[in-house]
Amino acid sequence: MTTWPVQDAKARFSEMLDVCLKDGPQTVSRRGVAEAVLVPIDQWRRLRGDAPTLKQLLLSEEARVDIPVPSRKGSRWRPAPVFD
Repeated sequence: MTTWPVQDAKARFSEMLDVCLKDGPQTVSRRGVAEAVLVPIDQWRRLRGDAPTLKQLLLSEEARVDIPVPSRKGSRWRPAPVFD
């Protein structure tokens, strides 16, 4: 993945877009720190496509995870500790 300083990315955006479509994602940096990534649209759609929204997850009727709950058989009741 090639890193483009923000000044070069702005000045040569068409070139950066062509490189992105040919070679894959391109990173844009500001003051030497990676800040953003330009990705081809088909890759972006794959990344975003199948993920449900938080609202859809919370409103769905199916369980989101299986949580194993241990059996309580054999456990005994203990009195609460008394603090002075």
